[in-house]
Amino acid sequence: MTATPPRPAAAPSADGSVGQSVDGSFAQSVGQSVDQSVGQSVRQSVGEAARSTGPQLTPARRPVDARIKALRRFAASITVFNILGHTWLGFEQARIVPILCVLASYTAALVFETLDAWALGRRPEYAGGWRPLIDFLLPAHIVGLACGMILYGNSSPWPYVFAVVVSNASKYLVRVRVRGRRRHVFNPSNTGIAVTLALFPWVGGAPPYQFTNFTTGVVDWLLPVVVLFTGTMLNAKLTRKMPLILGWAGGFVAQAVLRSVFFGHSLVGALIPLTGVSFILFTNYMITDPGTTPVRPLRQVVFGAGTALVYGLLVVCGIAFGFFFALMVTCGLRGVAMFAGPRFTAFRVDRERRRAPEPAAAR
Repeated sequence: MTATPPRPAAAPSADGSVGQSVDGSFAQSVGQSVDQSVGQSVRQSVGEAARSTGPQLTPARRPVDARIKALRRFAASITVFNILGHTWLGFEQARIVPILCVLASYTAALVFETLDAWALGRRPEYAGGWRPLIDFLLPAHIVGLACGMILYGNSSPWPYVFAVVVSNASKYLVRVRVRGRRRHVFNPSNTGIAVTLALFPWVGGAPPYQFTNFTTGVVDWLLPVVVLFTGTMLNAKLTRKMPLILGWAGGFVAQAVLRSVFFGHSLVGALIPLTGVSFILFTNYMITDPGTTPVRPLRQVVFGAGTALVYGLLVVCGIAFGFFFALMVTCGLRGVAMFAGPRFTAFRVDRERRRAPEPAAAR
């Protein structure tokens, strides 16, 4: 029995190859036509939906924080006031002083923030573009112009630079942790001014008359009214520190009356500072610093009235520049309360828990 040789494989027929090519081209053309028709119908439906719902709106910007708004208004106000002061009102300092103070304040703020961020392993607040940088420098801008406007260092520029550096350093050197965040205790501008006045007796405060030095007639009355109105609107709408202002103004009147009754001081003389531009500026732009004052209305009233009473004690003791020292003392007392308050509460809760009788064991 012989083996049958294997049958050779059949060659593909022309009909099969033509059929495969026809099927492939047909399927491809059908798929393309389907994709085109589906895509066109989807685009049409999207277009109709867009037209039916009206014009597409761009994503809304994130609303600006009220604190940033207040800082921008403060910075703009004090800038305009310094320009007017050196060109029209009659500021006594040299015109280079505000420029020098602002540049020194910018430098100090950036250096201290960089060092603090490096020490704590965090991202600097000014990082992320030009807008965060500008917002970060707003407090430094205010500090520089405030120190250059309120202090008078004669012909030496170094008291101004010293005050600006101390102001910015106080934000990092004296801080209290509140709800997991570090918060500075002292008002930066006020701290730099108070420390400079205390350490250098030959440095004085700018004379109060400089704010209306070259004005005459009705302008002498309009300028305090304008400063009072703009500052009040700013604090009422943005910082919400009107209770603090009322507490401070009411406490100032109270300490004047007490000094007149118990120490024989002239009541009119004790109340005269209320009519000056210096008092209005301090009331609207210094004591109302959002970062170093309470938030709750009642605590604001206590803070303002307490500052006024400390001022009265300093005046009775014969200490000059009482506004700045009184505010620094009040901020320090508030910082002590912020530091000791949570710890005292935790201690009291722990003591009550230990005194509570243990539940009887179940039989």
